[in-house]
Amino acid sequence: MVVSSSPIEISLDAVIVAVTDDAPRLLTIDGPAGMPALPSGPFQPQDRTLEMALRRWVLDQTGLDVGYVEQLYTFGDRERGPAGPGADGSGGGSGDDGDGADGTVRQLSIAYLALVREGSPSAGASWRDVYDFFPWEDHRDGRPAMIDEVILPTLQRFIEAGGDESRSRAERVRMAFGGPRLPFDGVRALERYELLYEVGLLFESENRRRAGGGAAPVLASRSMYLDHRRIAATALGRLRGKLTYRPVVFELLPARFTLLQLQQVVEALAGIRLHKGNFRRLVEGAGLVEGTGELARTGGRPAELFRFRREVLGERPRPGVGTPWVRA
Repeated sequence: MVVSSSPIEISLDAVIVAVTDDAPRLLTIDGPAGMPALPSGPFQPQDRTLEMALRRWVLDQTGLDVGYVEQLYTFGDRERGPAGPGADGSGGGSGDDGDGADGTVRQLSIAYLALVREGSPSAGASWRDVYDFFPWEDHRDGRPAMIDEVILPTLQRFIEAGGDESRSRAERVRMAFGGPRLPFDGVRALERYELLYEVGLLFESENRRRAGGGAAPVLASRSMYLDHRRIAATALGRLRGKLTYRPVVFELLPARFTLLQLQQVVEALAGIRLHKGNFRRLVEGAGLVEGTGELARTGGRPAELFRFRREVLGERPRPGVGTPWVRA
């Protein structure tokens, strides 16, 4: 067994998500060169737990005390740290893991997903629309034009150039973006990001960086520092998956809410529109919510206020809102 003697740094990165005014929001801080970055900080020996350290860093950098937190994934690709080629924000793909034999610092990132209701962060932190980073993921107003105009033609060339791998490449594209008899699956956000990275459609794509020396991105989308956009894509896929089997959506709502508010939050995260009547029958029939007998004070027609039925956690093994992409 060979153990690398290269130094290793462990960072804790937070993907903090809220939904406000029908928009999924991501909390970022100002990274190098003005690039958005995830709140993060190094794990230190005096920290008793990883989660406590993460919460401390988030509070220090954003002024917000997060509630729901879960560990997302550990990222450790070679050269993803500040000493590597990605120091200018251009790193971020699923590159080959190395052993750090050149003596550079190997940086591991332990990422967490946190769900909050949007609050005012401190200076240097700001909320941004999730779909500014992933515009191809927002289908609420129909299929984004960039998919058919730019993405799929590029992926078709990727398939045709694959030689013996063409068949497996075609299957990857079909699984990521859907096809005949296979609906678009919102949970596959990371697979789509990885494909776009691999074919050079993103600012941080390695082959574009080598060829163009930091050329402008092909897709009109906002990039992030290092591989933070890849981490955020992982979180988006995880969160969409959890909609199908865990009631995490209620972490993003006030204690009392209307069914329209609940539907808007689900639509914002899923990136699609849902049939109003079907959605209401689903959440009520599944025992996810119960009426409070109170009415919301709005400028229009009064709407009943509901609350999450916590008892459903002991009644059903997977109390989520189903698979909205398949129904859509």
